[in-house]
Amino acid sequence: MSDGIMSKAATMEIPISSNGDTGSLPEDDGLEQDLQQVMVSGPNLNETSIVSGGYGGTAEGIIPTSTIKGSGLHQPHPSPAIGGEEVVRGIAVEKFDIVKKWGINTYKCTKQLISERFGRGSRTVDLELETQIELLRETKRKYECVLQLARAFTNHFYSLVQTQHALGDAFADLSQKSPELQEEFGYNAETQKLLCKNGETLLGAVNFFVSSINTLVNKTMEDTLMTVKQYETARLEYDAYRTDLEELSMGPRDASTLCRLDAAQSQFQSHKDKYEKLRADVAIKLKFLEENKIKVMHKQLLLFHNAISAYFAGNQQQLEQTLKQFNIKLKTPGAEKPSWLEEQ
Repeated sequence: MSDGIMSKAATMEIPISSNGDTGSLPEDDGLEQDLQQVMVSGPNLNETSIVSGGYGGTAEGIIPTSTIKGSGLHQPHPSPAIGGEEVVRGIAVEKFDIVKKWGINTYKCTKQLISERFGRGSRTVDLELETQIELLRETKRKYECVLQLARAFTNHFYSLVQTQHALGDAFADLSQKSPELQEEFGYNAETQKLLCKNGETLLGAVNFFVSSINTLVNKTMEDTLMTVKQYETARLEYDAYRTDLEELSMGPRDASTLCRLDAAQSQFQSHKDKYEKLRADVAIKLKFLEENKIKVMHKQLLLFHNAISAYFAGNQQQLEQTLKQFNIKLKTPGAEKPSWLEEQ
């Protein structure tokens, strides 16, 4: 973790006081979602493994009597059945400890979350970082809207191109079967074929635009937001164990309390380290995401503008030049659904 990044973070504990105000009550739906988030990561009971063959397994973990040296039947040796029971009991105890730790952690986090929501506690806030996170979420929503509209444009325009293709075929057929209107049907057929060709070229550009925006929104941004969720969970755990430590510190200092205080201090430090590491990870990912977003969108917006302008201006040469500029190759016309593009 970079000391430079950490020193810039404006981290503070903000006390929350409701003063009898019930304005927070409509947030019950949000509270329920957050509680579900706290509960969703249950204990990992796969961390333990059955050794010595386990129960109901093979006899690999049982020592055969022929290998025991000494005075024959009088030599004491462990019973396979008793050994198996001890293994099972050890595994059960280990799994119980995992469930117990998960339950304690969930209880503390739930208590902290409810305390924050109803104004009876404090939470650690990095104002600069949380502003950037909210801006990312808003940007993602807006880009998703652009992506949805661009896909709708692609589908509608694909239908138009297909219609132009069918219309051109119909004109060409009538040109051959109507001698008195052969010329008129003929140049209309050629016009539709040209429009169809240019339309396929434009579809290649728009599909490339859609594919790039989809990658940016649903892979790059989503990856950063997954780290943000981990950071937000770590922040809640950090504050929960901080509150627990503060409450113990204000209590009596007998031998039992001092022992609990040492344990609470150790747990608090562990969650603090995890929180600070994830905070630094989020800050770095947000920085790189912003740089990548600007680079990608600069290219894609230029492509979209140039391709659309050339098509509707009827400038076939400029349209084809735009695809060459962005290294876009078209597939063979007549491909099944709407993409004619390949990226080099």
